[in-house]
Amino acid sequence: MSAKPILYYAPRSPPCRAVLLTAAALGLELDLRLVNVKAGEHKSAEFLKLNAQHTIPVLDDNGTIVSDSHIICSYLADKYAPEGDDSLYPKDAEKRRLVDARLYYDCGHLFPRIRFIVEPVIYFGAGEVPSDRVAYLQKAYDGLEYCLAEGDYLVGDKLTIADLSCIASVSTAEAFAPIESDQFPRLVQWVKRIQALPYYQKNNQEGLDMLVGLVKGLLAERQQK
Repeated sequence: MSAKPILYYAPRSPPCRAVLLTAAALGLELDLRLVNVKAGEHKSAEFLKLNAQHTIPVLDDNGTIVSDSHIICSYLADKYAPEGDDSLYPKDAEKRRLVDARLYYDCGHLFPRIRFIVEPVIYFGAGEVPSDRVAYLQKAYDGLEYCLAEGDYLVGDKLTIADLSCIASVSTAEAFAPIESDQFPRLVQWVKRIQALPYYQKNNQEGLDMLVGLVKGLLAERQQK
């Protein structure tokens, strides 16, 4: 059994990057285990014992198995936050309710719309991204712009796991559905604020570049045929 929590992940995946960002914010070192989704490793008998839904990321914390990035982030923040510092995932019921609402917005609105763009290209041979899907993704920025009216972060003036989860999605979305600064000025500034975090480049940008490079490379290749 690993002394560190084990994370089964793929660096291109926005949900996996959200967990990497959360662990970095906590100063927590993970035992990273790469899962090759393209090769079907997430559907192997061994992996299905961990997560019957065959999705990544999956966390194995000394035998405690946690799936879904949002649940993993909240689990890590609850268990591994420094003593007396619950800022990433507040214990106060009202603040936690708001953090949870932003997490649900990510999993219910942001991330699914990204999947509608990238998965047809990666897995089903699509040669273009339909403009209506881009417009539909851009509509999801409205909710975040509204949240940022109350402070520098998605829940007031302190960084939470809601920011770390949503930036993994928003940074991916922006590569295919630009964020217009005149329409979403707070969101543009929020992105810059999160990008300035010392652990952002390693834990989000590197995997993001891999995903965007893959998708845009496949599109360019197919459009030349």
